[in-house]
Amino acid sequence: MTKRILVVEDNDLNRKLFCDVLQAGGFSVEPVADGSKALEMARGFLPNLVVMDIQLQDVSGLDLIARMKGDSSLCEVPVLAVTAYAGKGDEERIREMGAEGYLSKPVSIGPFMAAVKGLIERPA
Repeated sequence: MTKRILVVEDNDLNRKLFCDVLQAGGFSVEPVADGSKALEMARGFLPNLVVMDIQLQDVSGLDLIARMKGDSSLCEVPVLAVTAYAGKGDEERIREMGAEGYLSKPVSIGPFMAAVKGLIERPA
């Protein structure tokens, strides 16, 4: 069974890069550019992992993570947070909101795929 990954990223180039790399890795990928539609998409797609940009234009990625973790149908789905704004204490704050993984941009392919595989293959 192919693992499903929802990519929530409002930057077109980053979204395409994440999707292309994940698809090349054998994953089924659903891209979402509009953060306000991310939860609705996740409920329909039922991903095994969500790659979540924290700096979305229309809604905070942190708020989306908190709402996902509060949703009974999505609360068990791991989240890999990616952000260009990696200040002191950010990783801790992002993990406190419920993200199981964290990467700062620019993201290198090797660490990105290692983080994805680590989260998607972890025991439930």
